[in-house]
Amino acid sequence: MDSSPARAYGVFKPVGHMVVSFPTAAQADDGMAALQALNLPEQDVRRYTDREMLAQIDQDLRQASPVAAVGQELNLVKAHQALAERGYHWLVVRVDSDEAARNAADALKAAGAERAQLYGRFIIEELIEHAADLPQVSESPDRGLDAQTPSGREAERAQIRPAPAQGNGTPRPER
Repeated sequence: MDSSPARAYGVFKPVGHMVVSFPTAAQADDGMAALQALNLPEQDVRRYTDREMLAQIDQDLRQASPVAAVGQELNLVKAHQALAERGYHWLVVRVDSDEAARNAADALKAAGAERAQLYGRFIIEELIEHAADLPQVSESPDRGLDAQTPSGREAERAQIRPAPAQGNGTPRPER
């Protein structure tokens, strides 16, 4: 997989990939093992630490075109930022079909993944649902993403399902 992430309007948008978030580095390790068990080629997976994701997000926010605010790309970047600031780690996984994405998402959820977002050309689909998630309501470029939490903020997801005590994540204060 190309080491430079795909972009649309200056922000991260890896079409044909899943962006998967984990509360800790140890859970991301478990996610890597789950993908290996599915025989997914190692070159189809890119790992990001919390710090690497924050660096990428900072770059995206500096380079974002005004057009990025029309869709949800910029809102997704900000949602990823909220999780990365809390120490989340990431896997970006190339998938060649919806079925492969769903199989991988199931395995990654069992490994502790919080979110698995499949980036299509026109839609970004959330592949992991949690019993505590609230029903989704409206999203818009102005309102942002619906985090499906009582406050509507993505950072609250980490409070609802905190990482295990033995995790390697390095939580950061919310901005």
